[in-house]
Amino acid sequence: MSDTVFRPDRTQYWRDQAWLAAGAMAIGMAILWAMGNPHVWTGAVGGLLAIGLRAGVMASEELAHEWRMSNSTLSGPSGRQVALSEIARLRRLGSAVQVMTKAGDKYMIKFNADAAAVLATLRRASGVMA
Repeated sequence: MSDTVFRPDRTQYWRDQAWLAAGAMAIGMAILWAMGNPHVWTGAVGGLLAIGLRAGVMASEELAHEWRMSNSTLSGPSGRQVALSEIARLRRLGSAVQVMTKAGDKYMIKFNADAAAVLATLRRASGVMA
């Protein structure tokens, strides 16, 4: 089997950031409303600017993270490496797939265009079904 590579999807990255921004905008407005601030709309502006700025700064780094799966190992950014036989649990969290090892380590394969397919591929390779 050749290596399978999981790369983040740029469109999915920006879609996820838009959802985060929407949440931050709603929370900011709710906090200002609860405080009795007459300028509730500024919470939306603040939430959008905060997430937008962070997303722009982090995009190049996040989109460079690549995970590679060989016959026996899953390798990721910053030297992360886990044997497929050591995977205890796999689950989907939005566009991400969380990999949990028997030792309790957790890794995220983020911004997948098709997270269900990534999850299915990892389940087949590791033998972890649920």
